[in-house]
Amino acid sequence: MMGVERAVTRWYVLRQMLQSEIARLAEKEEQLSGSGSEQTTVVLDESRDAVHQQLVAAQERLKALGHCPRPMMG
Repeated sequence: MMGVERAVTRWYVLRQMLQSEIARLAEKEEQLSGSGSEQTTVVLDESRDAVHQQLVAAQERLKALGHCPRPMMG
């Protein structure tokens, strides 16, 4: 029984970390999209693309994490 509780706790911690990373990357992507002048457009596009790739990778890791190993009731 202890192994199941440990697996559930690990799942919740990983899920929270991924959700925090996704929120941080989404905010960073939004900031990069909102700012810029013509001179820095190329640099911002590269930065935005890199952040977007990191965001997509984090979202895929969250999806791969799947459902909680043991559903919580009540």
